[in-house]
Amino acid sequence: MTPITASSSGRDPEREHLLRAQAEDDDTASDTSKNYASVDVRAVTLVDQDDAETSLEDVPDHKRQLGLLSTASLIFNRVIGTGIFATPSVILRSSGSVGLSLIMWLLGATVALCGTAVYMELGTGLPRNGGEKNYLEFFYRKPKLLVTCIYAMYAVLTGWQAASCSVFGEYTLHAINPTKPPSPVATRLASVACISVALLLHGTMLRAGLRLQNALGLFKLFVLIGIAFSGLASLLQVKGFRLENPPRNFKWDTMWEGSLKGGANAFVTGLFNVIWCFIGYSNANYALAEVRDPVRTIKRAAPIAMLSVTLVYMLVNVAYLAVVDKEEIVGSGRIVAALHFGKLWGVGAERIVSVIVAMSTLGNIMATLFTHGRVVQELGREGVLPLSSFFASSKPFNAPFAGLMEQWFVTSAIVLLVPPGDAYLFMLNVSSYPLALINMFVSGGLVFIHLPDAWLPVRWRALRSSYGWHPPFRAWSIVTLFFFLSNIFLVAVPLVPPARGFRVYDALPYWLHVLVAWCISFLGVAYWYVWCVWLPRRGGYVLVRDWVRDDDGTPRRVVRKVKAT
Repeated sequence: MTPITASSSGRDPEREHLLRAQAEDDDTASDTSKNYASVDVRAVTLVDQDDAETSLEDVPDHKRQLGLLSTASLIFNRVIGTGIFATPSVILRSSGSVGLSLIMWLLGATVALCGTAVYMELGTGLPRNGGEKNYLEFFYRKPKLLVTCIYAMYAVLTGWQAASCSVFGEYTLHAINPTKPPSPVATRLASVACISVALLLHGTMLRAGLRLQNALGLFKLFVLIGIAFSGLASLLQVKGFRLENPPRNFKWDTMWEGSLKGGANAFVTGLFNVIWCFIGYSNANYALAEVRDPVRTIKRAAPIAMLSVTLVYMLVNVAYLAVVDKEEIVGSGRIVAALHFGKLWGVGAERIVSVIVAMSTLGNIMATLFTHGRVVQELGREGVLPLSSFFASSKPFNAPFAGLMEQWFVTSAIVLLVPPGDAYLFMLNVSSYPLALINMFVSGGLVFIHLPDAWLPVRWRALRSSYGWHPPFRAWSIVTLFFFLSNIFLVAVPLVPPARGFRVYDALPYWLHVLVAWCISFLGVAYWYVWCVWLPRRGGYVLVRDWVRDDDGTPRRVVRKVKAT
């Protein structure tokens, strides 16, 4: 592992958050120190002279294995998970009417497409692995490592797969007995069994896990196409798809009945669920260092994937509504896809589709666990987490088993501890609300860069120029602003009490997922203070952040302790 730095002629201030550049006079041997907020930061000489001209974004060619189709597939497979199978009933209940629910899907698609443009600009400007972590560190540089610690808490403590595991449990048990609702205990046990299988595959049999994950990704696509075409065939009264008593969901006199009966809070809760169905538009940004020609590829792959997802989602929603009555969808919980085929071809088909959707959900769980286990490992490799050497290790199976196991533990705990009636929606909101917070701060930093000079004080203009932001792709400023404002809306409105008679949860307070998200943020602040301020002062050392090059030639950052003088 070799320390590296950028050339002095082309130094990028973003690349050295804690490690400040050495003085221009290379003969100067003394260390320098600065104080940022309450954190002491020292610049030290760690430059391999033979490597001084190496770009910090250089990655060995053998690491860049993802082309256009693989990158688009990375986004497509991450976006299409359990949401389109499980959330239409929640969204229809939150909106109150068929017409408003379709508008909510269009609004969610609009937010997602704007988010895609924002992350395309960020990805082309900083084409490195890491996603939101890189962008937060780029925009919010002081106090040093604060946003890194907050992001680390979200990465470690949010059970990103919990809602999907719950769907897997329900569909699996529904396949076993379609005539009887599954018990909460059995659903929880099946959910934990699912994430355990994913852990064993990705943690001990990496190649087998990837093969199964890729196969299930293709399987999802065929399932959605089948649902879309069957619904359209029923709507057109094609032989074999014709219903004796078709629902009246698209009759104008009934289409808008019950709109907004739950108030603004219910509307935003439903919108959260829609946006959760589109989560994944930034998925390729986590692995841009492994993409061939990342700037050109992300500019093409992201729009292809997200426009395809939007089209498929709208067709599938129309298909559900063409076959299943509104009231049945609202009362179906997470099994609306099974009801769709059951209406067309009977209980036997319903059982088969339940198996299909359960397998599709397993694919999404495996993909999410695969990605987030590596996020935890990367935080360990940088020295941000406690027990960093444990989380950074890939031994003994050449896989980040410790990071995967951490995600398994948090997900299993959430699945087992959340009350049965509220489990799915709470897990969904706990995953969605933190992403709205992160997107708000990321897009807010980009809005600051996009603002016209005339709108900024002179001091702020100097601050903005220090970023040196000149990405190959720039999103329209109005798109960036819309994405920023939409995330402010999503962050603020869940604090508004729901309308009288409407309950977000059966047994939990409506604001609980908001409280959990903000508590994770404050926990990140507390961790930062202890790790970066209190312990260094008590121990007589300072934290230094270096770029180093691994044995395979890949650059990464590490945080080290240096004795104070």
